[in-house]
Amino acid sequence: MTDRALEWRVATRADLPHVVEIYNRTIPSRVVTADLEPVSVESREAWFALHVPGYRPLWVVERAGRIAAWLSFSSFYGRPAYDGTAELSIYVDYPFQRQGIGRFLLTEALRECAILKLHTVLGFVFGHNQPSLDLFEGHGFGRWGHLPRVAILDGVERDLVILGKRVA
Repeated sequence: MTDRALEWRVATRADLPHVVEIYNRTIPSRVVTADLEPVSVESREAWFALHVPGYRPLWVVERAGRIAAWLSFSSFYGRPAYDGTAELSIYVDYPFQRQGIGRFLLTEALRECAILKLHTVLGFVFGHNQPSLDLFEGHGFGRWGHLPRVAILDGVERDLVILGKRVA
């Protein structure tokens, strides 16, 4: 798919090391993920296998000859009654932030929801991650839940905000 100069494509197994690399670079910030230590490619193999094109895809965006960002659709809560709901995760590598890639990916994800048979999409964002809160809210997501102080990052208790949007 394309929009302006950006394109996404379904990730391949060969992309997994780059996806993990981008993810691991976010861990020290303590703003994006609740992981506290880097993850290995091997530890993400099962996660990757769950991202089936046409159901729960994993997309990548390339820029300057490398993967600049990725977006995943993940099943919510693992019960059949929730099959029409997916969690969206977006990770943009630092050199490519503030270039509209996150907005592009979220816009494209919302366009694909009907094809993926989704009626609801969710985002789980730390309360102190204002750029991600702004991104989701700017695409019409509402604050559907607030879990105060559920994460501890370097001794600091952090809130989790659940953002949601009905798409069908």
